[in-house]
Amino acid sequence: MNNTNTPTKRRGCFRNGCLVLLIVPVLFFAGLFLYYQSSHVLPDRFVLVLPLSGGIDEIHGDSSSLPFLPSSQSLSLQELLFVLDHAVADKRVSEVLLDIQGVQTTPAKIAELRAALEKVRKGGKKVTAFLHSADDSDYLLAAACDSIIVERGGYLLLDGLKAEALFYTTPLGKIGVNVQTAQWKKYKSGIEPFVRTGASKEYFEQINALLDEVYDDYLGYVSKRRGISRSSFETLINNDPLLSAKKARTLGLVDGIASFWELQRALTKKITRHELTSDNDAFVSGARYRSAVDWPQKAESRDRIAVITLSGMIVRSAGELGEGIDIETLKNSLDAALEDKAVKALVVRIDSPGGDALASADMLQMLDSAAVKKPLVVSMSGVAASGGYMAALAGKTIYAQPLTITGSIGVYALKPNISQLVEKVGLGRDVVTRGRFADANTPFKPLEPQAYSKFVAASGEVYDDFVGKVAASRKMRFSAADSVAGGRVWTGSRALKAGLVDRMGGLFDAIHAARLLAKMDMTKKPRIVLYPLQKSWLESFFQGNGASFSSRIAVAVKQQVLHEIIPQRQFTSMATFYEMLMNSGQLQMLAVMPSEIIID
Repeated sequence: MNNTNTPTKRRGCFRNGCLVLLIVPVLFFAGLFLYYQSSHVLPDRFVLVLPLSGGIDEIHGDSSSLPFLPSSQSLSLQELLFVLDHAVADKRVSEVLLDIQGVQTTPAKIAELRAALEKVRKGGKKVTAFLHSADDSDYLLAAACDSIIVERGGYLLLDGLKAEALFYTTPLGKIGVNVQTAQWKKYKSGIEPFVRTGASKEYFEQINALLDEVYDDYLGYVSKRRGISRSSFETLINNDPLLSAKKARTLGLVDGIASFWELQRALTKKITRHELTSDNDAFVSGARYRSAVDWPQKAESRDRIAVITLSGMIVRSAGELGEGIDIETLKNSLDAALEDKAVKALVVRIDSPGGDALASADMLQMLDSAAVKKPLVVSMSGVAASGGYMAALAGKTIYAQPLTITGSIGVYALKPNISQLVEKVGLGRDVVTRGRFADANTPFKPLEPQAYSKFVAASGEVYDDFVGKVAASRKMRFSAADSVAGGRVWTGSRALKAGLVDRMGGLFDAIHAARLLAKMDMTKKPRIVLYPLQKSWLESFFQGNGASFSSRIAVAVKQQVLHEIIPQRQFTSMATFYEMLMNSGQLQMLAVMPSEIIID
């Protein structure tokens, strides 16, 4: 018997809470779409604002901002170069404003940014620098602008350049740790922190030559741009380095003093002819501008140029957070570029002090193979030294900035010995082996004489192979290549005279040369494809190489949080391998530049 008063159960999408499961995702993605659309609409006229601080990375990895964790990460060097290139011809960009605070990067990167700013100025657009409390690197970059404004209450600390080296031999010895080394050759001074208590004459020779060239550029560029004599500027550095904003203006080093809000008001009124309000803000950030334009440049033909970047330490395998450049990443980039028939040429952009010697050799082999199939041009950024220089040997033409740090053709090997530490703490150890040298490569004891001689000989073989590669690529005799090798470090301008590079120029010069080699139509801009491909946060989630969705979220959040709470630092030439050396206790064969120049 049916009970007609019993309500009929609803089924399908109208069951308990089902509508919520449909509506919430729709609203979420609708919100994202509206956010995306609004970020891609730019005012008719605006000031392009580029914040610059900390280390200027060559590129960013797959750590693009999550929509629910907005990032304060500065644009990378390549992003800045392409953004400024866009701004030259964009009629909507009335002026460019650099918000500079605490830049710490290599001289060559500052020089390449200066060249990009000069191109904007030649295009008829005013460029203004806003300085907070500035040091030498901030001021050197600001000098490329039409005008320099210092924040009220700010100052200039122009105290010159310095190079500093730390030596760990004594403190490590006190805890019972020492390091066995092999060095090829005497200018390859990366072993010195572990075996000396002070720098060698070879180190001082190199570092003084580098500082002289960078300092000469600093004095010459600032004096020319600010219309003061070189001697007057140098006297100021030596006698009165700390300047108030008022005194800096009196001396002609800056053009004005204002708060950022005052500068915003003045520029807004100039651009919109109205007072500054939330409705008529005439400022567009570099990140917003980047997302709103054809990236990285507006293509006028179907032909493509692949720009493949090697940035950071050269390692065999990158970690979870993608530190350094590894073999697999380069392989994937080359495979994609070679398989794309529209890609007519390759530009390999290098910003690396080197790293694992064998990984560097593997990368050169891959790049050499790629260069057989498509024209390949190399562009050196801030640093392209040791293993980084080895990778550059694949280039038909090698471009460098005058202040690029390169060369350092050499090898050294390090092996830690903690036997005295073990004795101090009373750690017992019993080992059973098969094979005479089975326990030779252990941190618990030093290498015995025969094993050590093999250790040194292996380093020499790697060095001879490196120099042989240089001789073959640069069309030199082995003796000639050896005479500019031995670990010697060169600036780009001196490397040109030594025959290690072919031309002075930046990334766009290398792209132009690649187009010529590929016999492309020079009247139409090609599409630029940047490798390694940077995935958006959404692509990273849904293309997680088999990892669970929650794991991919965790990695993305970890990347984002690290970028927010840890200041970006310029890679140090040895930090990654010092950590690896001490953690693994294994012998490490390195082709790494032993020092670097950072302007701060």
